[in-house]
Amino acid sequence: MDAACGAQSRETYPYKIAVLCDLRDPNGRVLLLHRVKEPNKGLHSPIGGKLDMALGESPAQCARREIQEEAGIDVPIERLHLGGMISERGYEGQTNWLLFWYRVLGPVEVPPQTIREGVLAWHEWREVEAGMRGEPGGLLLPETDRRIIWPLVSEHEGGFFAVHIDCTDAPNDHMAASAGGLKWRVECSEKRRSWERPSP
Repeated sequence: MDAACGAQSRETYPYKIAVLCDLRDPNGRVLLLHRVKEPNKGLHSPIGGKLDMALGESPAQCARREIQEEAGIDVPIERLHLGGMISERGYEGQTNWLLFWYRVLGPVEVPPQTIREGVLAWHEWREVEAGMRGEPGGLLLPETDRRIIWPLVSEHEGGFFAVHIDCTDAPNDHMAASAGGLKWRVECSEKRRSWERPSP
């Protein structure tokens, strides 16, 4: 999610809950959606979507459903690794978001295609890295993805992170890092280096 700052510190907002899904192919490329709709129109994001809270859907069930709907493949829940949890306060001055980042264990094959939200395509990891650094030839990424989320994903492969991002313009001494108007704190960091699929 991109962080649009400007919310006031004492405003209250509803929480929305969503998932982001990190899929890789046999060559290690990343499946990203070049969005044609808001939010993040014109930018590259992982596939994902909001939980069906009326039905009591779990985050993992939501990730499985979104992968089926957007990528057209059925991934068992056992192959979904919860790699991160991201909370965003005052996104666009309207919403507090709670996002669950899932990495699909093992490679998948999805043909490039156009869907309702945009164009799904595979991208080399170096394109994502160049986008994080804002280099020519890099992918255009949402600001919070570029500055915070993708670097944490890279740093915590096989592990887990939790990060809180404050998108308001209020001073916040509890945030450990800031850049470009964004404020954030990593609240949990567990690192390990293994993407082996679990034995059946």
